[in-house]
Amino acid sequence: MTLTPLVAVHMTAALAALAIGPVALWARRQASGPRPRLHRAAGYAWATLMLVTAISAIFIRDFSLPNIAGYTPIHLLVPVSLGGLFLAFRYLLRGNIRGHRAAMIGLYLGACVVAGAFTLLPNRYLGQLVWGQWLGLL
Repeated sequence: MTLTPLVAVHMTAALAALAIGPVALWARRQASGPRPRLHRAAGYAWATLMLVTAISAIFIRDFSLPNIAGYTPIHLLVPVSLGGLFLAFRYLLRGNIRGHRAAMIGLYLGACVVAGAFTLLPNRYLGQLVWGQWLGLL
């Protein structure tokens, strides 16, 4: 796989979401007090970046790994991410803050942290960029 504009957009959005996610989670609304603007701004930015990441992933195919029509098992995170975002905002609209928080934390951990760890495997593109030179020295 090569670094195409689509892969660059996907990677940039994913890395930005990985960085902004903790800000949104940290600035969340406290039990008392006004709704922090930082939480809302970071949350909307994070959700937008996750949408860009999920939608761009649909168009990235990898025929070198086990796949079905170019879709590898990591592509299962696309419907999980889209469904998780839908569920989180549905909870929010219904006033279920606890459900919203749980959905967002689960989505961040699953779609950003766990998926990010899988992209760093040596046989994946980003893993080859990060570990390729270092593993070549061993």
